[in-house]
Amino acid sequence: MIICVVDGQGGKIGSIIIEKLKERLKERIEVIALGTNSVATQSMMKARANRGASGENAVAVTVGKADIIVGTMNILMANSMLGELTPRMAKAITESVAVKYVLPVTQENVVVVGKGEHSIPQMVGLLVDMIEKETGRCAK
Repeated sequence: MIICVVDGQGGKIGSIIIEKLKERLKERIEVIALGTNSVATQSMMKARANRGASGENAVAVTVGKADIIVGTMNILMANSMLGELTPRMAKAITESVAVKYVLPVTQENVVVVGKGEHSIPQMVGLLVDMIEKETGRCAK
């Protein structure tokens, strides 16, 4: 199962997600770190992603090969992350047939109604629980 983790800026949230996924799901998954920039990708590679790539074309092409796409809500919004997530990236992510798991974290002027008050580590734990259930239903 191919899981693409998309992050930008420093890649910190993506790194936390990858660490938890690799810790829990080990060999059942292949994690591809997709950074909007090389710093984000490098950070996620240090978290033990299997492969990684940076930039608009890498994100746009690779998400089409994913079974699952993971990131913050920003990955669905063109020009988010201070403009790092381009309209082409957002379009490729939203049009991908992959299941999308997004954390309700945003730097944009978007308010998520009904969002629980969880810390980022708690939200990542819930996200990994959901992905573990999904990967249990599918063969590698």
